[in-house]
Amino acid sequence: MVNQEWTCDILEKRLLRSENEHCEFKKAQHGFDKDNLAEYCAALSNEGGGDLVLGVIDKAPRTIVGSSAFHDLNEVKLFLLDKLKVRVNVTELQCDGKRVLIFHAPPRPKGKAIGFKGRFQMRSGESLVPMPFEMLAAITEEGTLDRSQEFIVGATLDDLSTTAIERFRDIWSRKTGNRELASLEPSRLLHDAGLVGPNNEVTIAAMVLLGSRKSMTRWLPQAEVILEYRSSATSIPYQAREEFREGFFDMDQRLWSAIKARTQVQHIREGLFIRDIPDFEEEVVREGLLNAICHRDYANGASVFIRQAPELLELESPGGFPAGITPETVITRQYPRNRLIAETLQLCGLVERSGQGADKMFRMQIEQSKPRPDYGGTDEHRVVLKLRATIQDRAFIHFLDQVGQEMQATWTVSDLLLLDDVRSGKVKPDGQALVRFVEQGLVQRISRGRGVRYILSKRYYQATDQEGRYTRDLGLDKETNKELLLKHLRNFKHASMSKFLGVLPALTRWQITTLLKELRAEGKIHFVGVKRAGHWALTSPTSKQPR
Repeated sequence: MVNQEWTCDILEKRLLRSENEHCEFKKAQHGFDKDNLAEYCAALSNEGGGDLVLGVIDKAPRTIVGSSAFHDLNEVKLFLLDKLKVRVNVTELQCDGKRVLIFHAPPRPKGKAIGFKGRFQMRSGESLVPMPFEMLAAITEEGTLDRSQEFIVGATLDDLSTTAIERFRDIWSRKTGNRELASLEPSRLLHDAGLVGPNNEVTIAAMVLLGSRKSMTRWLPQAEVILEYRSSATSIPYQAREEFREGFFDMDQRLWSAIKARTQVQHIREGLFIRDIPDFEEEVVREGLLNAICHRDYANGASVFIRQAPELLELESPGGFPAGITPETVITRQYPRNRLIAETLQLCGLVERSGQGADKMFRMQIEQSKPRPDYGGTDEHRVVLKLRATIQDRAFIHFLDQVGQEMQATWTVSDLLLLDDVRSGKVKPDGQALVRFVEQGLVQRISRGRGVRYILSKRYYQATDQEGRYTRDLGLDKETNKELLLKHLRNFKHASMSKFLGVLPALTRWQITTLLKELRAEGKIHFVGVKRAGHWALTSPTSKQPR
């Protein structure tokens, strides 16, 4: 609502309506906090603009009570302009002798969220809540040019591959169940998908997904994918190299066939049956390729490289992570650099609308007990994804399968990450996220206090007849550990903490200190000398126990 529409009559009518993201009522009878004013104006602006009305009871039935807030309107407008960097206008009304202020927050600028004191907020019912990352990323993206939507000047529909178009049509039709797609003219099909302009102008997205080899070479050679094979991951020269310079829908199956031809299969025995696990799973490799195509920088003249070796597959794409994405957040945060390409692949069900597919790669690698996808070589100029083939722990595969069947559980990616952390001994000491697994008997807690450890339950070891390993991983019990400390003192008369750490290398300094204090309380040992330079010694049965 623009300023001149507000009159007392209009206000009376608006009192009968409910609040929404574009209008907020506040009593503010005796004043209103300036920071709160800025926060509400910022939130309204982020919602597309709206009005904050002061001097009205915000609960139905609403009545006008008047407000004494902000007598100097010019001063408060300058404050809002300085803090929010947008101009908020104010209307002052006198309705039945009662003063009402209406602050008109404009829509936020394209590509920019409005924040106050470092916080970006939005309306949620009658409250203000932080804007989720995905919304902030979407707003930022508005101000960023999606190069995949750009037209390639001079390119025509003849530059697109008919086989790629027909495969795209078939996959889209099967995904949606829309049989009408089968009868559409190619130009109409591509126009409906947003891949061509009103006059059949060809977008970069259309060329990346559907371009013929000849046209890609002419118009967009950097969109190629180069596959190199090396006999070892450390080998510098490659033994084979192939260039795939055609649209995705002509290229992806041929590319996977080339990778599969050099992929070995590992055999895992499960009872009477043998389970085959390829070094590189097709679905994992395909997700990595889709990410490279959706998120690479097409303004960069470099190609996408896939380097394959028997134990490692590495995908390198030009351009660093999109804004807000890091190796640590790649599973949970999504921000496609080339939205039109991503949305076209979503139409076909090849890319999930809710994510980048990184979660799927992590899931499958952990389920097969392979190292997690590694983005460690990524920098501001390139994204490097490393997929390793080594199966780390076959018992873990059996454990996940067996427990999943028994409990009819569907593992989330978070579940798998936690269980894998426990398996590898990397779980955080607090273990709060593990409470559910401990209660379900999937994880076992050992010791207490700061020295707590977590291991997988007996099921993990029983899955592959490794009961002995369970006992070893469980570790020696407290009394056995205390006896080892006493035995060391019997042999060597006295010892410092550094010596005890060598006796019980699996325990922390704090855990050993706890055992020593218990032995002292039992009168079996005592401490000699000052704290830093002293040592522990056995206590004679006939002597008084030192404290």
